[in-house]
Formats: sequence, C-alpha cells, structure tokens
Amino acid sequence: MNILSVSNLNEQIKTLLETSFSHVIVEGELSRITHHNSGHIYFSIKDKDSTISAVMFRGNASKLKFRLEEGMKVIINAALTLYKPRGAYQLNCFSVEPSGQGALALAYEQLKQKLSSKGYFEPSIKKTLPKFPKKIAFITSATGAALQDMLRVANKRYKALSIDVYDVLVQGESAAASIVNAITLADIKEYDFIIVGRGGGSIEDLWAFNEEIVADAIFLAKTPIVSAVGHEIDWVISDFVSDLRAPTPSAAMEMTLPDINELYQTLDSLSLQHTQLIMQKIQNLKQELSHLSKLYNANSVDKKLLQKIEEVKLLRDSFISRIKHKVSVAQSQVQNLQKMLESNHPKYKNKKGFAQISFKSKPIDINELEIGDEFLAQTHEISISAKVIKKEKII
Repeated sequence: MNILSVSNLNEQIKTLLETSFSHVIVEGELSRITHHNSGHIYFSIKDKDSTISAVMFRGNASKLKFRLEEGMKVIINAALTLYKPRGAYQLNCFSVEPSGQGALALAYEQLKQKLSSKGYFEPSIKKTLPKFPKKIAFITSATGAALQDMLRVANKRYKALSIDVYDVLVQGESAAASIVNAITLADIKEYDFIIVGRGGGSIEDLWAFNEEIVADAIFLAKTPIVSAVGHEIDWVISDFVSDLRAPTPSAAMEMTLPDINELYQTLDSLSLQHTQLIMQKIQNLKQELSHLSKLYNANSVDKKLLQKIEEVKLLRDSFISRIKHKVSVAQSQVQNLQKMLESNHPKYKNKKGFAQISFKSKPIDINELEIGDEFLAQTHEISISAKVIKKEKII
C-alpha cells in the first residue's frame, strides 16, 4: 500500500491541476472582495450554484483600468492553482474584463461617478478666465498637430500674447504622470490660464486624460485650466474637472482669446461713442453756461441797481403824477366852492324882488319864521329890519 503524506497529496493535486488548467476563462459574479495593503486583490467568483476563490496579485492588479466591485459580472483569464498550506484551490487571475462592457468604459464611468461625488465637477468652483490674457501655457506634445493648430489660431486672433509650451507625453503608460508634472510646474508660474490637450484618437489614445491623478492635478491647480482633448464628440474626465471644456484644441483658442479684428471694430465704435459723448457734453455745458450767464445778468448787482433806479423813477413819476392829480382835484374843489360862495353871496343875488332872510344872524327859510319874529331882509346893497305881523299860506 502506497501511503502519502498530506503534503505529498497536495503536491500531486497541485501539479495535476496546474498542468491541466494552466489557462482558463471563467465568467461569473464577484463577491467578498478584499483590496489588501500589499496590492493583491482577494475575491470569489460565483454563479447560482457554485463559488470559487480567486486572487489577483499586485503586478496584474496594477494594470486594471477599473475597480472591482461587489456584484459585478466579469470574465476572468486565469490559471487554476492549489494553495498547499490549506489544500484549497483558487484561480490565479491574469486579467479581468467586465462582462458585456469594455474595461475602459467601465473605468471611465466609475471614476466619473467617484469624482462627481467628491464635488470635482461643481460649477460653483469653476474659475473665471480673463478676457484679455497676457501669458498662457500649453501642456501638450511639442510634435503634435494640436500644438500647431493652437499656435496658428492664437497668432491670427491675438498676437499680443506670450505662450509657453510644456512638452509632455499625451498617450501611453507614462503620459498621465508627465501631464501631472507639467501642470504642477505651470501652476506656480502665474499664467492667466493653462490649456491641457491633444488631438483626436481612440479611447486608449486619450486615456491619460481619464486618469485620476490628472483629475486631481487639475482640481488642485490655482490657475484656471482649459481641457482641449480630441474632437467634439470625445469627452474625457479632464473635461469635467477643468474650468472650461473646449471641443478641440483650435476651438480652445477661439473660446479663450479675443479676436483682434473685433477689438479694432470695438475700439472704433467706442472712439466714436466717446467723441459723441464729449461733443454732447460740451454742448450741454455751453447751454448751461449761457443759462447761467443770463441768470447772472438778470440777478447781478448792476442789474439790480438799475432795476431799483427804474423803480425809484417810477415811484417818483407816480408820486408827482398823484400830487398833480390831488392838486388839480383840490383846485377844482376850491373853484367849485368859490363859485358856490359867490353864488350864495348876497351881493351876487341881484334879482329884483328877492332878498335873503336872516334870523338871529343865520340865513333861514321864510317858512320857518313865526308871528312876532324879528328878521333881516338883505340884498347885496341893503339890509332891512322887519317883524312878522301876519303869516298865512298862499294858495
């Protein structure tokens, strides 16, 4: 009888398993995921009837474009191996792909959701770009067509601009770190804004701009950053984090730089408006000065003095006229009284048969005399004393 030790049995099983199942492709649902500090990932993959343990060691785990999450359905490329100390077999995973979805597409959505929850995309934190920049930076490939497009548009639109170019890798494994390093260096140079971008390409070509370290560098930068990656239909994570997203590198220039020809027209228009405003102001001031001059002349000391002199003259003439009038009226009254006096004086009453009757030195009507009264009958020539003897009415 061949008696085996536990270790020998496990060794034979290990050899058999690893030679028979050196490469397997397994589809299932992830569960019990553990991201170890060592960088290894431990998990199980299951279907409705069975479960098998799996491990993805650090070297392979570092190449994952997305994060393994509970309940995710995946396809695993692996080898079956036995862990001798426990006599447990497991899958040693070389790569993991989302079932029915590309790894990059899933990684993109995962990072987008993560950064959104952290507030990286909030409109309220977006920095404003100046309207008339003086100094900007391009972070792109110095040999790429995108740089030439940006320089051509910038030279056409706004020549009064200083541009520094930071040559970086824009694709490949080292591209994200290269871009981050350039953003860090440019951020301390006090540029008006920084443009990070490249021309079009596949999702793999543009992937550096979907890396979390690039998103962090853009988010933490104090300088406003414009993301200008690929074509209009291409959206990368840097587009959401940056302060401004441009659909293409050349469009970034059109969006951020003023058009010198429009500025000339604006300056001409402003100059005309300014001239018109000045002329209108001068005209208004002339009218105001004329009005003030008239007010001054109307209210000056000389004018007031002349007015007072005129008033005195008018008062004098009025006084003289009134005095003359009063004198004339008085003279007329004197003449009238004189005439009355003359007409009532006895000497002027020379009609035959008429005399003035006086009683007790006062003229009296003859009807007032009584029998026995003594009276005088006077004309202008003679006075006769008489006494009433008889009084009767004449019918």
